[in-house]
Amino acid sequence: MNATIQKAWDELFVPFLQRPKPLQVAALCHRKGPEEREYLLITSKDTKRWIIPKGWPIRGLKSNEAALQEAWEEAGVRRGRVSADPVGTYIYQKRQPSGWAFPIQTLVYSVAVEDVADTFPEDAERTRNWVTAGAAADMVEEKELKCIIADWDNFPG
Repeated sequence: MNATIQKAWDELFVPFLQRPKPLQVAALCHRKGPEEREYLLITSKDTKRWIIPKGWPIRGLKSNEAALQEAWEEAGVRRGRVSADPVGTYIYQKRQPSGWAFPIQTLVYSVAVEDVADTFPEDAERTRNWVTAGAAADMVEEKELKCIIADWDNFPG
């Protein structure tokens, strides 16, 4: 490799490839079900995959507060106790209308749901479903998120 190409690779491409991934925050919403803990999944707007509520950080809110705000907007969680620290992190491929996708790192916060609304900002665009941990892990695509759900289900409370 000649010196000019090597310099361009070392100074431009390598730093670009090593940049941190964009960051989102997510809410792992759960409640005590009749027999076991249940988890709230919603469908994504475009692909209708099963996901947990998530979105970009919100200026003026802490990450966990932004996760709770996303739970309200996307799933109708009116009230819940959100963890101060993330219970896990996962990476997913954010798909663009062009078909191109890029990796997003997602911080996951636990939300013990206390109340949900029948109507909420995105209720016409999404379906929501309360399911067991096993069903939730089967329904989501991201392997790391499957593990977070399974691990969290083993915590007391």
